[in-house]
Amino acid sequence: MKGNSEEPAAWPPLNLPHVSLRIRREDGLVKVFDSLRGKYVNLTPEEYVRQHFVAYLGGELHYPASLMANEVSIRLNHTAKRCDTVVYDASGRPFMIVEYKAPGVRITQSVFDQIVRYNMRLHARYLVVSNGFSHYCCVMDYTRDTYHFIPRIPDYADANNPFSDN
Repeated sequence: MKGNSEEPAAWPPLNLPHVSLRIRREDGLVKVFDSLRGKYVNLTPEEYVRQHFVAYLGGELHYPASLMANEVSIRLNHTAKRCDTVVYDASGRPFMIVEYKAPGVRITQSVFDQIVRYNMRLHARYLVVSNGFSHYCCVMDYTRDTYHFIPRIPDYADANNPFSDN
């Protein structure tokens, strides 16, 4: 998978439900409409994963689009960072952080280290990492100061259950 001039039809199918992306070419670049940001953005391999994953969260897992945001800015150690996707609870507090990597990028410890650093600021309940093929989800247990990987990303209705039930 190459950069931004290649059409998504040439990209591999992901381990996510198919999504019909709204695509257009602009100044030689392929752009995709991001409904959460309300604008067209460059269609990079990571963005390809993001668009499919956000559609999965909203469609199959029933997370309301009104509680999701892409490219959320945070300050971490006096440095501006961006969380790929943040899902908020009904009170407006961060509930889930999702970090995306391009399909060809392996999910490694450094990817988890990155999302954990973001969570030091946001204190979300769930941390999710995906490259479109592999998806990992852990739930934080702040009372015991630990976390647990769970076998699936909980749907919206189940997301508030205690982690031991997931």
